[in-house]
Amino acid sequence: MLTAKQNLLECIKGGNPDRFVNQYEFVKLLFNPAMLHSPMPEKGGPEVKNSWGVTYSFPENVPAGFPVHSPDKIVIQDIEEWQKYVKAPSLDFANEEWDMLKAQYDAVDGSKSLKASFIAPGLFEQCHHLGEITNTLVNLLEYPDEMHDLIKYLTEYELQLAEKICDKLHPDTIFHHDDWGGQNSTFMSTSMFEEFFVEPYKQIYGYYHDHGVDLVIHHSDSYAANLVPSMIEMGIDIWQGCFSTNNLPELIKKYGGKISFMGGIENCLVDYDGWSREAIRKVVDKTLEECGNKYFIPCIAQGGPGSVFPGVYKVLGEEIGKYNAEHFGLKLEDIEASREPEVIMF
Repeated sequence: MLTAKQNLLECIKGGNPDRFVNQYEFVKLLFNPAMLHSPMPEKGGPEVKNSWGVTYSFPENVPAGFPVHSPDKIVIQDIEEWQKYVKAPSLDFANEEWDMLKAQYDAVDGSKSLKASFIAPGLFEQCHHLGEITNTLVNLLEYPDEMHDLIKYLTEYELQLAEKICDKLHPDTIFHHDDWGGQNSTFMSTSMFEEFFVEPYKQIYGYYHDHGVDLVIHHSDSYAANLVPSMIEMGIDIWQGCFSTNNLPELIKKYGGKISFMGGIENCLVDYDGWSREAIRKVVDKTLEECGNKYFIPCIAQGGPGSVFPGVYKVLGEEIGKYNAEHFGLKLEDIEASREPEVIMF
């Protein structure tokens, strides 16, 4: 029987997976000092200002913290003078911090799990976290030169971070956040996305691929079917967060072998007040039967192992496990032995 990591590699290579990959079972999401030095609010706690000067809040019953954009708290007050407001935090961290985190990477059983550096936010999210999303979308239209310069500045920061991550931590995978759409459409046209974001991401993901990172997993819990060719050009190996609204069977058939898809089960389908195991199993059966187990990883769409309502993620994983046992002639205890224990992040 394949380990969780081996099964994932067979899945994304179109080989012979012996079951469906089960959510995040194949990967350990690990941190870097930049994230540790950029505080985020606790759920239900007070607002917090991070290392970029962005104020965040984390209300109850939402998946994660998000920027507060009252007029007085928007970092970029004038896009024509963005350099006056945007100051990248230092990436000079003590060796002791890198060593502490490297020990966590080394503790992962590399035969069962990929070691992934978790990186968030990405370029588009950082733009609108600093400048507010409506302002940012307008600025892409009305101030393209300034936005190109801002994105270049953020890209240079990401490349400096990538150099340190690869040199100090040696991950075999990165898990990079940047949401590019809503439930039924992207936030911008394909041409605008190509103009502003494809080349910067080719630089970032190209650096990781050239410096020992085997897989790039990109999170965007959204519709983004129109951006899949750009994702492939950028060097994304797995798009995590793909909603069922993307017509995943069609995307898998068209692009499988060039990119794999992780998601298909957005929170609204399973993660709500009054959820039940029976309702979750119906979603599992439908999703797995439509998509197949090559180039597809069934997973809650949010960007990390967990759920808004307690228990949903765990039960979803249990039902995928039961499906695997029933359809592939496997024993649940053998499946459990093939992977490391999961850590619920959210």
